[in-house]
Amino acid sequence: MDTSAPLLGEPLPLELMNTIWADRDGVHDALIGAAGTEAWLRAVAPRTDLMTPDDVAALPSSDLEQLGGRLTGLRDALRRLAAEATEDTRTAADTGAVELQGAVAQLNRAAGDTPHWSALSWTSGQEPSRHLRAGGEAAAAAISAIADEAITLFSQDTRHQLRACLGPGCVLYFLKNHPRREWCSAGCGNRARSARHYQRHRRTTA
Repeated sequence: MDTSAPLLGEPLPLELMNTIWADRDGVHDALIGAAGTEAWLRAVAPRTDLMTPDDVAALPSSDLEQLGGRLTGLRDALRRLAAEATEDTRTAADTGAVELQGAVAQLNRAAGDTPHWSALSWTSGQEPSRHLRAGGEAAAAAISAIADEAITLFSQDTRHQLRACLGPGCVLYFLKNHPRREWCSAGCGNRARSARHYQRHRRTTA
C-alpha cells in the first residue's frame, strides 16, 4: 500500500507536516490507522539511516498504532511551529488549540524519546565511514531523528525559507529553495494561475 500523503522531496520534517493534505473533497490525514502509518514509514524509510522498509513491515499492528500516535503528535507540533514561522493564516491548515510552548515541548520530547547517535567505522586500509545507531526500535528512532532534524530546521536561518503554500485550498508547507519558487508543487502553481485568470476574466466581463 502506498501512502496517500504527497511526497515532494522536502526535508522529512516537512514531509511529515504534509501528511495533512487537501484536495477538492476536503482535508485528509495520511496517518489514519496502522495501515496509514505503515505506508508513510515505508515510503520515507529509504531516506533515513535508521530504518528500512523491512523494519517497518515487521512491526505488529499494536506497535504501528503507537508509532502513529507519536507521528501525529509530532506532526501537529511541527505544523503549529510552521504556522508561527510563516504567519500562516490559512483556516484549512489550522492546527487547533495547540499553543506554541506546548508544540515546542512536544517536539523536544519527540527528539529525546528514542536515543540515536553517530558511530565511526574505520578498518585499516579503508576509508572511515559514519553510521547511525539507535537504542530502541528502528522506526521509533527514526521518528526521534525527524524531530531532531526539525529542531535544526526551526533553530537556524532555514526557518526563514519555510513557506505556507497559498495555492487554492492547499494546506502544505515547503522550503523556498529557489528565488522564483512560489508553490509547493507545479500542480498548485497551475491551479493558482488558473484561479487568477478566472478572476480577471470575470472582472472584465462583469
